[in-house]
Amino acid sequence: MSDWQGDEPVDGRTDRRPAGELEASVLAALWAAGKALTPGAVQKELGGGLARTTVTTILTRLHAKGAVTRARSGRGYAYAPAQDSHGLTARRMHAELDKDADRGTVLARFVSDLSPADEQLLRSLLDDGRPDGDGTG
Repeated sequence: MSDWQGDEPVDGRTDRRPAGELEASVLAALWAAGKALTPGAVQKELGGGLARTTVTTILTRLHAKGAVTRARSGRGYAYAPAQDSHGLTARRMHAELDKDADRGTVLARFVSDLSPADEQLLRSLLDDGRPDGDGTG
């Protein structure tokens, strides 16, 4: 039997957060630190509400996805973001695009759903590689 039934855990726990939210929190802690951190240091940055093993699992998953790099630190690893948040978003967009064999249709649908401001920004980037405005569209 699953631990979850609908939106609620069967055993009454409500402290469980979605994996994406945890990954985002861990990445935010790494970006804020501005240096590589061990899982224990990340746990401390997050306020200690998560078990170190949970933080280690999240970091391992982020490493497998290419979102963080790691280097030996004692008997374990220290982790750092592979890119800033904008680079990570772009990487995710590429990953989604790579999932579909018909790139032309995917790109056409993406572009057709852009706001006029985003469309103009994209045109500017394609024309000369620089946004016309501040990029906030």
